[in-house]
Amino acid sequence: MSHVYWIGGGSGAAKSTIARRLIETHEAILFDTDVAMRDHADRCNPVRCPCLTEFMTMNMDERWVRRTPKSMLDSFHWFEGEGFEFIIEDLLALPQNKPIIAEGFRLLPRLVAPLLEDRTRATWLLPTSDFRRIAFDARASTWDIPSRTSDPEKALANLLSRDALFTERLQADIKSLRLHSIIVDGSLSEDQLLKVVNAHLFGEVGPV
Repeated sequence: MSHVYWIGGGSGAAKSTIARRLIETHEAILFDTDVAMRDHADRCNPVRCPCLTEFMTMNMDERWVRRTPKSMLDSFHWFEGEGFEFIIEDLLALPQNKPIIAEGFRLLPRLVAPLLEDRTRATWLLPTSDFRRIAFDARASTWDIPSRTSDPEKALANLLSRDALFTERLQADIKSLRLHSIIVDGSLSEDQLLKVVNAHLFGEVGPV
């Protein structure tokens, strides 16, 4: 897996944007783990993915309104690493004569770390709560899930709190595993963030 470069992190941290720009610069292959979620869910079964199985039995209020953000965090299948083996299978099936940039929130530090021969091949982008909300609003996706519940305001608050807790968990895991991360708070422009990520992953500090 030495040809794979990993960009993980919280939702709304510009992972996809940075990854797409990097594949152009380095003539790399992009593996978007978000795009693969539906296929990976189809490949799951109750034994391999018990959290996903339970999640699929819930209605929208049970998922996003009637539980606490902490409960949502602790039981969300992708946050628990379910289906990560399918990410590995898919990466191994791709051509190995080009760099591959894998990106997405499912790239949990504790799962990626054992695969790294060189720890400079991975970074995590960690959005602040304010930046995450701005990013969601800019995408016009803020209300996509909450609007499908009986209490959109509470659902949104729960979702944002859950995502903030997830980012905190990532930060703690990254620190304990001595991995690399970048706080995304809007202080860096997109071009500046791209240069920081490029410098870490590819050892290049020049223009990209």
